[in-house]
Amino acid sequence: MDYIQRMRNLREDHDKTQQEIADVLGTSQTMYARYERGANELPIRHLLKLCHYYQVSSDYFLGLSDIKTTHLHHDSKT
Repeated sequence: MDYIQRMRNLREDHDKTQQEIADVLGTSQTMYARYERGANELPIRHLLKLCHYYQVSSDYFLGLSDIKTTHLHHDSKT
C-alpha cells in the first residue's frame, strides 16, 4: 500500500473530513485534497504532523510497514 492510500484510510478511519485534516496541517482543503490524490507531494513537515496526529510510525504511514506504532525504549541510565 502506498502512502497516498494510507493517508486517506487513516483520515476515513478517524472519521475526519479533508477540511479537518487541512486545519491540523495549517493548509487549505484544496491543497490537502491534492496530497490525497497524489497531485502534490506531501511535505515532510506535514508527514511528521500526520504521524503524530494519528499516532502512527512514519514507516506505517509511508506503507513500508504494517505495524502502526513503534515502541521506543529509552535506557534510563543515559
